Amino acid sequence: MTLSSIDTISDDPKYTIKAVCEQTGVLPVTLRAWERRHEVLNPQRGDNRYRLYSDRDIATLRWIKNRLDSGISISSAVSELRQMQQNGGQLETVPTIPFSTPKPVTPAVPPEQIAHELYLALIKHDEDRASELLHQAYSMYDLYTYILKTQIPCLVEIGEAWANGIIPVATEHFASAYLRGNLLTIFQAYPARNSAPFILVGCAPTELHEIGSLMLAVMLRSEGYRVEYLGPDLPLDDLVDYARYEHPAMVVMAATSLESAELIDHLNEKLSKLKPAPVLGFGGSAFNQQPDLIEKISGKFLGLSLDSAVESVKQMLPVTRKSPR
Repeated sequence: MTLSSIDTISDDPKYTIKAVCEQTGVLPVTLRAWERRHEVLNPQRGDNRYRLYSDRDIATLRWIKNRLDSGISISSAVSELRQMQQNGGQLETVPTIPFSTPKPVTPAVPPEQIAHELYLALIKHDEDRASELLHQAYSMYDLYTYILKTQIPCLVEIGEAWANGIIPVATEHFASAYLRGNLLTIFQAYPARNSAPFILVGCAPTELHEIGSLMLAVMLRSEGYRVEYLGPDLPLDDLVDYARYEHPAMVVMAATSLESAELIDHLNEKLSKLKPAPVLGFGGSAFNQQPDLIEKISGKFLGLSLDSAVESVKQMLPVTRKSPR
């Protein structure tokens, strides 16, 4: 093994998560967990929003894995790494296997293809194939691409197939429930940061279409917020009572129908009486289809898309993250 100064190793982002995991032997799910819980790496995003890693990241992962193989815990390894970074120390780099230097690549499969193949698997009720596709997508793409470019197009295709009589309602329900379960698993994998701004996310009264709000909850947690997902058809009085004791900084409601959208206005009136009063954010397809509704609701419209909703929340409630480097 050789010693190299951490600062001398290239920090140019150019490798996908798949290439990095193949080179280091670290599983994608393990790498994501280390990034969330220990902030070991801070991958950058390419123009296509894919997570990109550097030679320094690869060297760091090899070093961490070598320390784990020697019997120490991940938290102890990360603590050692932090100390070296602060002191400008030498990183003992693990030799590369001959002929296995990772090559910068882009994902071989575009997310649109994954989305369609996922649709085909779900309408056949093929859970094994659906699981395989979701794991493939999760290892190749960043979270936003995973949700916005694979799951949403798949859901749209499923909805259109049901509306056109191609699939029965049972299949539509199966597919939606399957993807909902996947999103809940991802949501629960992110740590709840007690020191971060607290946000409640759910659906307006009578609103039963919850996947959009669940996706938003996942994306907000990935950004470092403390998020509780409360599900569909929330009774206003119960929600306000809960907010009175838990003191969220924001309550986010989603609506896809005119009926549920109009009820959101009553929620803001109730929330405004709390001390301190949380911000009410709202969105959903009801407002995309009927933009005049936006001006009628007292609260903060979060935007026409999930990623714009996340950006709106970040502007109103900045969250501070520790820098991993």
